Amino acid sequence: MASAAGGPKRLWTLVAAEVWRRTRRRLRAGPRYRWRFTGRAPDRILVAPPDLRLADPQVAHEIYSGRFPLSGHMVETGGESPFQISVADRGWLKSLHGFRWLRHMRAAGTDLAVSNARALVADWIAVNGGRIEGTAWDPGTVAKRIIAWLQHSNVVLQGADIRFYRVFLRSLAVQIRYLRWAAHGMPDGKEKLRARIALAFATLSLPTSAGGLRNVTRQLAEELDRQILPDGGHVSRNPLTIMELLADLVPLRKTYASQSEAMPAELVNAVERMLPALRFFRHGDGSLARFNGMGATIQDRIAALLHYDETSGAPLLHAPHSGYDRLALGDTIVIADTGIPPPAELSNSASAGCLSFEMSAGRHCVVVNCGIDTYGPADVRPLGRATAAHSTATLNDTSQARFSHPNRFATLLGKPLLGGPRHVSCQRDDTADAQGFAAAHDAYLQTFGLYHERQMRLSDGGRLLVGIDRFYKPAGAMPLAGDRDAVAVRFHVHPDIELFKEGTALILVAHDGIRWRFLSPDVMPIVDETIFFAGLAGPRRSKQIVLAGRVSDFPAIRWRFEQIAR
Repeated sequence: MASAAGGPKRLWTLVAAEVWRRTRRRLRAGPRYRWRFTGRAPDRILVAPPDLRLADPQVAHEIYSGRFPLSGHMVETGGESPFQISVADRGWLKSLHGFRWLRHMRAAGTDLAVSNARALVADWIAVNGGRIEGTAWDPGTVAKRIIAWLQHSNVVLQGADIRFYRVFLRSLAVQIRYLRWAAHGMPDGKEKLRARIALAFATLSLPTSAGGLRNVTRQLAEELDRQILPDGGHVSRNPLTIMELLADLVPLRKTYASQSEAMPAELVNAVERMLPALRFFRHGDGSLARFNGMGATIQDRIAALLHYDETSGAPLLHAPHSGYDRLALGDTIVIADTGIPPPAELSNSASAGCLSFEMSAGRHCVVVNCGIDTYGPADVRPLGRATAAHSTATLNDTSQARFSHPNRFATLLGKPLLGGPRHVSCQRDDTADAQGFAAAHDAYLQTFGLYHERQMRLSDGGRLLVGIDRFYKPAGAMPLAGDRDAVAVRFHVHPDIELFKEGTALILVAHDGIRWRFLSPDVMPIVDETIFFAGLAGPRRSKQIVLAGRVSDFPAIRWRFEQIAR
């Protein structure tokens, strides 16, 4: 995987590329050029692809009542069209125009829900269908809408007259042509892959030529090869992205099969790699490990996807291409970040958490990273991305990378991660009755002249986790200057775990009575406040264990978690 390291020059390169993309799209998709997306409309829909996302009939009732609970926000329309009211939250707008909420109408299964779904689609066509501009026509949003309209076409078109049927298909055709043109210029990442998935759905669901299907299939295969790593991870290193893409790729695989079309080997292979990768990041409580943009997990979504995982055996322990390691013995699972950051253009949700880890025991997460509040204020999100929000060590209270940029850049790019480790080494140390690794990164080398190394080993049937954190100078380096060697090793405790002092040790207790003892023979542990951002109901207060010292005093800081009898 390429390094994401970079500075101001890299930031300006990203800004220039995004300005060019937006300018090109605005000029070439404006009113003078809209004709390029018109043309003959299909006369029918051959198949409605399946939708594996969970649906809630109650949401359909809320929408009928003019309340739209989307992207973590509730907006009441007050009887007006949701497509004509002014809403500042961009996430809510993207969800509205993406139409994935149609699945709730399908789940409701009532004539009222069907009529409301059709009325809202007709409203969108009337308000937004004639103007290719704004959030509604962001290529990533168009891709979601095409998929949703196709998947729920049987709901939208149920009982529709011939006039609406033709209007619907004509609008769909315009959006497909627009996305086909826009996909070439989209930035790398999951949205570009989803655009290729949407075009594949469209080609399978609507009458098309054999040559058109071959072309779309080839482009999908190429994008899958670029973005899905050999170990099943995504180039963004975000576990959530694996889940989101599988929710589209698994139905696409089923659609190829139902239409008796030869699906690309790249699609089959990608799904077969990604499903075990999803299990790799799954804790005993069903949640996904909180790395590089992962927030709250809805466990039922994971279970629904893993229903299609036909692979047998335990997940991999080492994902070298994605940059993660897993230790699993008994009912204890440890997942650690042992990789470099993703490329800057794919790092809008990436975190500065190299060598951080999470630990779960049975149905409880014990040690976690703070995670991301996916639907919270954007200006708070960087807090969960900082090194201090991860269960790893910081040096001089400094994050491994930066993602705080001027607002004018954030509007264009979001907040890409710049800097971070250029090199991360990792060596497994597994035996018949223990699993472990030793890894080191150079994120602090340029600023403070030190490497960070972490060794971890899980043994005793999963009842003992031992770790060592070291900061050390490269051979021949000058001595450290002044007080630039303050270390803080943090272990963020899940908010469901209670924490008590017992002499020089700390006792962690789960609700079902499972107990762990934490101690360090080198540094007295301190208990401090922290925030767990990745709660289903939003951020929650929690505790963190901190081992603080100086490299000059403690060249190695040892620590251990040991399970104790109830």
